[in-house]
This record gives sequence, C-alpha cells and structure tokens, in this order.
Amino acid sequence: MRLSQGHLNLLTTCPRKYQHTFIDQLGSPTTPEQQEKQAWGSRFHLLMQQRELGLPIESIIETDAQLQRWVTGLVGVAPDILTPNPNSEAFRDSEHCRTLAFGDYLLTAIYDLLIADTNSAQILDWKTYPKPQKRQWLAKNWQTRLYLYLLAETSDYSPEQISMTYWFVQSQPEPTSLKFTYDAGLHEKTRRDLSRWLNQLTDWLQRYEQGEEFPLVVKPEGTCDFCQYAVRCGIDIQRDRTAATPDSETNKDLILNLASIQEVAL
Repeated sequence: MRLSQGHLNLLTTCPRKYQHTFIDQLGSPTTPEQQEKQAWGSRFHLLMQQRELGLPIESIIETDAQLQRWVTGLVGVAPDILTPNPNSEAFRDSEHCRTLAFGDYLLTAIYDLLIADTNSAQILDWKTYPKPQKRQWLAKNWQTRLYLYLLAETSDYSPEQISMTYWFVQSQPEPTSLKFTYDAGLHEKTRRDLSRWLNQLTDWLQRYEQGEEFPLVVKPEGTCDFCQYAVRCGIDIQRDRTAATPDSETNKDLILNLASIQEVAL
C-alpha cells in the first residue's frame, strides 16, 4: 500500500475519515472555491517546474496577473535558489520523487524542488495557501516529517545535512519562507512514530476486513465541524462548534485541507 504525507496526516487526524476517504473511497463534491484554489495551485506548480527545466513561461504569465505576481515575487526574494549559478555543480530536480519500503507499506513523497551538493541537501516546497500563524503546526505536519525522513533514508546525507523550506507565495508584501532543519533525534522519533502508526493501520485494516470500522477521532476539538462525513459518523456538530476555539478551528481546517490535497502529478 502506497502512503503519502496526505494519507499520514489524515490517518493521524481521524482514522475513520482515513477509512472513508481512502478505503471506502467515499468522495465528496468540491465547492467552486475549492476547485479554483486547487487549479491555481496546480498551475503555479506547473509553471515553477517549467521554469526549472528552462522552458519559456513568459507567454503564460503575461496573460495571468496573479500567476505573474506569484512567480516574479518568489524569484525576487530567492534569486540564489531560483536563479542558479550556471557554473554550479549542484544537483537540481523539480518534482523529484522518493520512495521507501517500510514494512508492508511504500512511503512516497514528491519534492517541488530538490537542490543537493556535496555538503547539504535542500527540499523546497511551494505553498499557495496563507502562511500558518504557528510554526509548530507545520513542524508536526507529516509533510515536513516524512519528506525529511525519506531523504535521509534514501541518500548518503546525514540528517544534519538536510533541510526543508516552505515558500508561501501569497504572503504580503512579498513571499516569505519557513525553514526546518533536521537531526538524528528527530529522525529517530519519526521512525518510531511511523512504526507505531503503521502497525496500528495494519491492525485496523485486519479488523476492517472482519466488518469493524476504523475508530473515530478521540478528541475532535472542532475537527468534525469541517468534515463531510460528520453526519455519517453521528457527530453532534453543534456541540463541537461551541467547544472549539477560533485558533483550533483555523488549525484543524488547515490540517484537513492539507491532508486531502493530492500531490500534483506532472
């Protein structure tokens, strides 16, 4: 079974929603607003890939003011990264895929851009949603944890030589970034957490085959307010809304939105 950061985020947020989404495949219609946001994100990722490959993008961004603003802004604040020295021998690869067999599962990640030289390796990820107010939210997210873990496990780089940087292109007045470094302690913690969760997933899958559903989230804390399966699960939405704080609602909304976004296939 292939697992991405989206699978892991959803599994650890609410096992029952993971079941409905990935096993039962109970899809739900997306709103026009969601469709538009996904389309913008896909187009921006495609443009950044084309730019990295040296393909012309001027004719595309000239007809789209927002995309032009995003691309120009990002290149303006990160010229050393996005306009590489032609004499540099660093390895660069856009939409770089990494996989790792982990027990009965295949862990997979797609890096928007990977830059590696003899001493270090950087993972870069473009985000078209607003920058989170709390850095620790992103530090705990499985995208950060899995992407760093996979690179350390599938390369000769030590954890201390690896980093991951998110670029938020919507930030005003210019794009901003969040950088996460790595070390052996974080690597071992991620390995332990992966083992625990995937062992639990194996158990839930076996129980599911016998007719038992995956468990509900233990502490909803507003999570169910944004879930399309709340009625199916018999959740009292009104109760959860009154219990949730504005900050927790925002964070849970981001977690669930991020967990449901598939990697951009180019």
